Amino acid sequence: MKDLYDIIGVSKSADQDEIKKAYRKLALKYHPDKNPDNKEAEKMFKEAAEAYAVLSDGQKRARYDQFGHAGVGMGDGGGPGGFSGGVHMSMDDIFSQFGDIFGGSPFESFFGGGSGRRRSRGRGSDIRITLRLTFEEIAQGIEKTIKIKRSVVAQGAEFITCPTCHGQGQVTTVQNTILGQMRSASVCPHCEGSGKRIGNRPPGAGPDGMVKKEKTIKIKVPAGVEEGNYMTVNGQGNEDISGSPGDLIVVFDEADHPYFVRDGEHVLLELHISYPTAVLGGKIEIPTVDGKAGLKIPAGIQSGQVLRLKGKGFPMIRSRSNGDQLVKIQVETPTKLSRGAKKTIESLDKDLGPIKNPFSKIDI
Repeated sequence: MKDLYDIIGVSKSADQDEIKKAYRKLALKYHPDKNPDNKEAEKMFKEAAEAYAVLSDGQKRARYDQFGHAGVGMGDGGGPGGFSGGVHMSMDDIFSQFGDIFGGSPFESFFGGGSGRRRSRGRGSDIRITLRLTFEEIAQGIEKTIKIKRSVVAQGAEFITCPTCHGQGQVTTVQNTILGQMRSASVCPHCEGSGKRIGNRPPGAGPDGMVKKEKTIKIKVPAGVEEGNYMTVNGQGNEDISGSPGDLIVVFDEADHPYFVRDGEHVLLELHISYPTAVLGGKIEIPTVDGKAGLKIPAGIQSGQVLRLKGKGFPMIRSRSNGDQLVKIQVETPTKLSRGAKKTIESLDKDLGPIKNPFSKIDI
């Protein structure tokens, strides 16, 4: 059976910050939105979450350190990684308990929610989609029209009380450990927590009495969102058999840009300039995420120096400020010169005189 510390990728002496950072890295790597229909990635995602559920809890971690897997109700078989019993987690469990790991939502005040809520009786499951945005869309904010397919109750469907859980929506298992009996409750596998099963299934409906319907939704994406942030749109998820829907969770992704790189609220740009411009200085027009802007090049600038355009970065969601655009200068040295240009450079070299080498007294 795999060691939980090895799964997360930390030592046994790791503190909570190290464990959380390591888990977040794994969670983002194997996130289902980045690995659609990838069963192996889903397995790794669940395995990491189950390990984190133990190591992030002080009491569970202490029991695991002392007694191993048996101390926290883990046995051979069961869930991914050989887990079973009290720490086996569904995808909804993971997003419900560890939603803050995946970047968080800065939109609670606008859209009424954080991460996806766990499916419960009388409420449908959440739908999660990934929405890719360009740098320009992120900088300005944008209204997007998206299409989703939702599960809804088929017209004419009738339901009966689930015979497995007797309408409770969950089943209880008892496991004997060295610490005594441990009881754990889990969602009923036959009714998926609803407490009911299909009785009369109308034509065209699935085994659960549901049908898929396409819906078009418009969402307003505020300026400044980051990759991994998400927006919760209440009531636009799948319906439960009672007709009560879950939520739509839109996870934001950033498209690569041909010449910009993002660093939080700042934008990085590498700018190549000619040798004369580096020597003499000047003002040139450069691109930014919200249009073009003038940049003053000081005379004598060197390769590697960074210039700053204040307020030309991304908006900060929780304030009215903008980040900056950082421009790294690269001076282009000409490799092919005309005779006239070569004579000009030779004349300039004579005028400037020898360079003082900082590590010797020898003039070059």
